[in-house]
Amino acid sequence: MRKFSKFYNSLFASTAVYSYREDERIFRTRFQRSWFYLMLVLMSLLLIGSAFDIGANEYHYFVGNLILINLIAAVGLQLLTGFTGLLSLGHAAFMGVGAYTSALLITGLNVPFLLSVIAGGFVAALFGLLVGVPSLRIKGFYLMVATLAFQMVIEYIIVHWDGLTRGIRGIELPTPHLLGLSLETNQAYFMFLFLTVMLMMWGAKNILRSKIGRALIAIRDNDISAEIIGIAIFPYKLISFGLSAFYAGVAGALYASLLRTAIPEDYFFVNSIILLAMVLIGGLGRLVGTVFGVIFITLIPVLLDLLVSWLAQAYDPNVTILLGPLKEFVFGGLIVLFIIFEPEGLVGVWIRIRDYFRIWPLPYISE
Repeated sequence: MRKFSKFYNSLFASTAVYSYREDERIFRTRFQRSWFYLMLVLMSLLLIGSAFDIGANEYHYFVGNLILINLIAAVGLQLLTGFTGLLSLGHAAFMGVGAYTSALLITGLNVPFLLSVIAGGFVAALFGLLVGVPSLRIKGFYLMVATLAFQMVIEYIIVHWDGLTRGIRGIELPTPHLLGLSLETNQAYFMFLFLTVMLMMWGAKNILRSKIGRALIAIRDNDISAEIIGIAIFPYKLISFGLSAFYAGVAGALYASLLRTAIPEDYFFVNSIILLAMVLIGGLGRLVGTVFGVIFITLIPVLLDLLVSWLAQAYDPNVTILLGPLKEFVFGGLIVLFIIFEPEGLVGVWIRIRDYFRIWPLPYISE
């Protein structure tokens, strides 16, 4: 048992570092690196299996695409709310700005798909800077109301400015292409999104490890103390709003291209609430918690649909009519119960499991 424990700790649980370079690594421990390599292996097997029509189908890849797009948007909200402490109820509006910017550039000016996505992110970031201006004077509940007002304004514009956004009809988009390659299938789009998410997660992680990230965390913990020690609060708040809106704009543009249309319903207030739930359930102030929250919130409605469909096929087709409205109730109830009984979010559960196995099977595990 002692030999196994020593072997396990040497491979997975060691946190010792011997240089500044090792201390600055994104994956500092072998435990983290092992999980990262395992994820890459699983993704490779998934793509190889799909090439031979084994395993995942187009529907599975579509759900995976939803998870990846939601992850990009939720990481942006995590930077604003989880790491800077600024509440926002207008994150879906930034997604809408990015989606319609990309759609108008593609359909009106024939801008390439990738450039339109980047442009959508930057235009959303400009709106984020404008929305962040009130943070100089207000914060907390009042700032949240200001972001809610922005959400209402964007909703009104995309619904009623028919000459630009085509109102409730939306804007139809062509099949996206990247460097001459078609992204028509969900599998091809998934591969592109996976690389995009890896890049943007890497960017967010490095931002948090930089001077900017440390300043944002200081503002979140105590903005008065942060100002006393020389941190310019207002510029860093604007940076946080800009970064958050950029991630949301990119996510909105990618979502519009996934569905081949930009329609108002995808960027209404309820979507802002869902994104906020992803961040809260995953765990504030943790990027890995964002991943957990996005997967949980995205998959729960899918699993509930599958359950209702199975009950309808196994027992009575009328079950769909009876249990259909209950899906929303179950979904909302799960969120409320999770926040009540696990306020630290899914990342809190993950930390307890991780810490347990770090010293397993040693006998001095604290209960």
